[in-house]
Amino acid sequence: MKKTYLCSKCDAQYQKWVGRCAECESWGTIHETIANDKDNSKKAPASQNVQAFSEITDAPIARIVSGIQEFDRVLGGGIVPSSLVLIGGEPGVGKSTLVLEVADKMGVDILYVSGEETATQIKSRLTRLNISGEKMRFLNETNIDTIIATIRESKPALAIIDSIQTTYSSDIASEPGSVSQVRMCASKFMETAKGLDTSILIIGHVTKDGALAGPKTLEHLVDAVAYIEGDKFHSYRLLRAVKNRFGSTNELGVFEMRGDGLKQVKNPSSLFLEKNSPEIPGSVITPILEGSRVFFAEIQSLVTKTAFGYPQRKSLGIDLNRLILMTAVLQKRASMRLDQEDIHINVTGGLKITEPASDLALCLSIASSVKNTPIPKDTVVMGEVGLGGEIRNINQIEKRIAEAKKLGFKNILIPHSSQTKNISGGIVPCKTLAETISKLMG
Repeated sequence: MKKTYLCSKCDAQYQKWVGRCAECESWGTIHETIANDKDNSKKAPASQNVQAFSEITDAPIARIVSGIQEFDRVLGGGIVPSSLVLIGGEPGVGKSTLVLEVADKMGVDILYVSGEETATQIKSRLTRLNISGEKMRFLNETNIDTIIATIRESKPALAIIDSIQTTYSSDIASEPGSVSQVRMCASKFMETAKGLDTSILIIGHVTKDGALAGPKTLEHLVDAVAYIEGDKFHSYRLLRAVKNRFGSTNELGVFEMRGDGLKQVKNPSSLFLEKNSPEIPGSVITPILEGSRVFFAEIQSLVTKTAFGYPQRKSLGIDLNRLILMTAVLQKRASMRLDQEDIHINVTGGLKITEPASDLALCLSIASSVKNTPIPKDTVVMGEVGLGGEIRNINQIEKRIAEAKKLGFKNILIPHSSQTKNISGGIVPCKTLAETISKLMG
């Protein structure tokens, strides 16, 4: 028997007791544990039979379909049997609401396990969401061994764990929600899901500062990870897959938060556009690609004289480093004086843009604000901007143009190198950034 000292928060080990953990810098979290010495006399395990892939039949996977197309799309067509799925998001974003609505549409036996709410509280939520809950059974428990024993006895098609931070294992002497507890509980849930014909859906919390015990610890242990994005100031929620062993991670689901729950938005291409907004300087519309869908986002810029010695750069919805890079290109390649200007960028509707196809729209938005010249509302802009000021090609441009024409845009600015025989009518090719700014705003 060997004594060691373990941090209950980050699982760091020490040979002697210390007051403060050197890894997570927490006080009073070091506790004494006893580790068993390895038994060298134990016999080595026997080898097992192996299989050739040529002898394994490739049968299609019969997924559990919820009927909510936005949810099924993100997971690749539904939940795979005997899989472990993690739904993550910040507190209050709508994780439990979405999971309850998905469970109601599945039409299979479901076990709902909650360590945070009582059966009365869950029933009140079901009533508010107009969910009958006929095929759902409830278990108020936090002990992992009791939960797994109940799953093995009842054998539901889907088990929902709300949430992983409240479950604990008595095998580990640490508080629920710690790294060691979360890792142990996730491993046991994975073993249970693979051993039974039961899918397990885990709900996990993500704090704004990225707490260590959040779903980041779980991502390598589960089969699929989907995050709900959004904030309390906007009614729309985006469900995005960041890991999926049984499907693509490029799909995006769109939901709208209402009084009676989350409702899917089936045609969200123009969702983030203001239909009756006037033409104002600094506002540019660009198509962005999320999975197999095209969304139209409105980028707004406000450029003002700086009141400080160093000009500020602020951005919401676009990476700040991207903004700084495009500002430097505008100064060098388009001869635009921005060294004494504060630049503020916002993507309307709370949408986050990550692809470089929005570079041209960002630059034109800044230029429009500087020159105080609005860009016509029937104009849509797409293209990547290189460091030399050249407009570079982007992927799936035909799909973006087709969607823009469907929504009635008359002027479509695209990279000059993207012209093909299939593109015609209202197309404005752009070679360089300086040329495009001169063409639009003089």
